Formats: sequence, structure tokens, C-alpha cells
Amino acid sequence: MKDKRIDWHIYFAKIAQMVAERSTCIRRKVGAVAVKDKRILATGYNGAPSGIAHCLDIGCLREKLKIPSGERHELCRGLHAEQNVIIQAAVHGISLKGCDIYCTHLPCLICTKMLINCSVKNIYYLEGYPDELSKSMLEEAKVSLHKLDLP
Repeated sequence: MKDKRIDWHIYFAKIAQMVAERSTCIRRKVGAVAVKDKRILATGYNGAPSGIAHCLDIGCLREKLKIPSGERHELCRGLHAEQNVIIQAAVHGISLKGCDIYCTHLPCLICTKMLINCSVKNIYYLEGYPDELSKSMLEEAKVSLHKLDLP
């Protein structure tokens, strides 16, 4: 029976992909899941803050300004999936210390710094992202980074 069940990492990575389907970003759908002891603590996807118009409805500010991917993150209406995981956990009084994060994409530098300060243990991701500094900061902070390939 054991060989008929999917691996835990694949299970949580696929959940991150499903969470990404809620994204309201026009450019890229990103999902993230915080997990501890094989239990989901919080989820997040990228999009505008609650109660604010979605880019799906009013267009993408970054596209209008012709901002390349990976640059000028502050010029965006949306929050990143990892930021929303942290916010959701905080709103509900849940510590992310020692947890694992499953992301559809490698976190950007801003999210990397936030996850380091949350004391996450591992980050598992499916796709790369043009931000090599985030990888080196995670290594320096001794946060393990793992690239996953889905079957």
C-alpha cells in the first residue's frame, strides 16, 4: 500500500499549486503553504489586499509601467503568496517558527528575508525565479532550500 500513496512533499507541493489557482495576478499565479508536522498551518496566493480591486479586474500596474519580472516589487498592487502565508498565520495567532514552506516558485528576495525572520526550517519550490540573492541569503541563514519536480 505504501507505494500507492504520494510522497508528503509532492502532496504539499500540489496543494500549493491548487492554492495558486486563487491568484488574481495577471502575470503569474503563485501559491504557498506553511506546514509543520505534516499539518497545514496557513496558505497564501498572490493578489491585491482584501477589499482592494484585483488586477484581473482593472489591469496590471507592472505591465502598464513595463516593469520586468523580478524588479521593483514595490510597484505592484499585489502581495506575494509567501507574504500572505505570513499574514494569515499572524492574523490567526499561528507561529511559523520551525515550519516548512511549499511554494510554486522560488521566493523573491523580499519574501526570503521575511521567511528567514519567521524562522522557517525548509523551503520547497517547484519553479525558479530570477533572484539569485535569495538563494545565497537562505544558505547564509541555514534555511534549507529544495527544488521539487512533480511526477
